[in-house]
Amino acid sequence: MLKEFKAFIMGGNVIEFAVAVIMAGAIGKVVNGFVSMIIMPIVGHFTGGTDFSNLKIILSEKVDEVKDVAGEVITKAIPENAIMWGSWVNEIVSLIIVGFVMFIIIKGYNKMKKKQEEAAPAGPSQEDLLAEIRDLLKK
Repeated sequence: MLKEFKAFIMGGNVIEFAVAVIMAGAIGKVVNGFVSMIIMPIVGHFTGGTDFSNLKIILSEKVDEVKDVAGEVITKAIPENAIMWGSWVNEIVSLIIVGFVMFIIIKGYNKMKKKQEEAAPAGPSQEDLLAEIRDLLKK
């Protein structure tokens, strides 16, 4: 069982998949940085200096402490409850950019693969091989 697991792990598909996952994580970080540090400030500039990552709809305000009638603290803090729609807009822009980058990568890969297939020499057909075997058997 250990040998089977080792053969599975060392197989080409698992290694390629691991590399793809690591590369996807790295590309994701680069794209998120690109969106948050370059694209969104430009968009914010054209929308009057708005920072989209801080835009939200507050459903309930933050409360530092709640006191009862006698003035004793019942609860120390209640966090703010808000819909963070600005961060969501950032994520949508990231998704669009990641999708576009992946499209470009796959398009280039398919073009390269097609060129390799065209460059590969065509071997003899099955009929040619069978005819050659027949002729050798006749001799």
